Amino acid sequence: MKVTEVREMTDEQLLSTLKEFKSELFALRFRHETGQLDNPMQINLLKKDIARVKTIIRERNLDA
Repeated sequence: MKVTEVREMTDEQLLSTLKEFKSELFALRFRHETGQLDNPMQINLLKKDIARVKTIIRERNLDA
C-alpha cells in the first residue's frame, strides 16, 4: 500500500485497515510457524504497511 493511498483514507478507514492488517499479520505468522507460508517476505511487507498506517494516524492526532 502506498503512502498516498493511506493519506486519502478517513480516520475510520485507517483504524479498520489497521485492524485488518494486524489480524492478517497474526494469520501470516501462524502459517509461517506451521510451514505453510510460501513467501516469508509477506510478513515484512505487512509490518511496513502497519507502520505506515500508524504513522499517518499519529500525524493526524498531533495536528488536531
